Amino acid sequence: MISLNVEALSATLFTLFSLLFAVTFIYTCYRSPWAKLRASAGLQHLCFGASVAVMIIWSINADITVGVSIHFLGMTAMTLVLGWDLAIVCASIVLFFITVSKAGLAGFESLSYWNNFSANGVITILLPVLIAQLTVQWAQRKLPKNFFIYLFVCGFFCAGLSATLVGVAVSVTLFLSDIYPWFKIQQDVVSIIVLTAFPEGLLNGMLITAIMVFYPDWIRSFDAKAYIDDQ
Repeated sequence: MISLNVEALSATLFTLFSLLFAVTFIYTCYRSPWAKLRASAGLQHLCFGASVAVMIIWSINADITVGVSIHFLGMTAMTLVLGWDLAIVCASIVLFFITVSKAGLAGFESLSYWNNFSANGVITILLPVLIAQLTVQWAQRKLPKNFFIYLFVCGFFCAGLSATLVGVAVSVTLFLSDIYPWFKIQQDVVSIIVLTAFPEGLLNGMLITAIMVFYPDWIRSFDAKAYIDDQ
């Protein structure tokens, strides 16, 4: 997965990303099942564990060019387990703490990390969550209620698709902000998208497979009765 770490976005994109992320986050906080979260210690543990896992995999990254980093995403598995609402809230908190950590180490250059906060929030959180949610809804309506269909479509395929579209979104953002010319984006970023899709799909698919086998009740989007008991 590719994320932004650039010096400055264009003023228009910065404003659009900030408004979109702020409005979506506020709406998500309003819609999140806080009563259920307070009443369920198991759900609290899932939120904490998923947040720690995402923080770890996001912290392990490599710069593929100036201003662009590559790391695993994990948002598909997080969305399937926690649901779209809690996934957005938990991932946003993780992004906040990672940004604070990077900004603290960067000193005078810390402002660039906060300039990218909302952009990364939209591209690496909201976009993958949206893709996962739409994929689950489509699979539930259109595809047979089969354990393996759910696993491969919502786990492996959805995660690979998310990695691809996140890479495309980062590429378009870099181009529209006039940070790099398109030939450099195509050479340094677009070529990486193909390499990130399969590992991302494999990682999320393996996680969802393990959870579905041993703890299917952990996955909010998975109806074990429909997919397993009634088959």
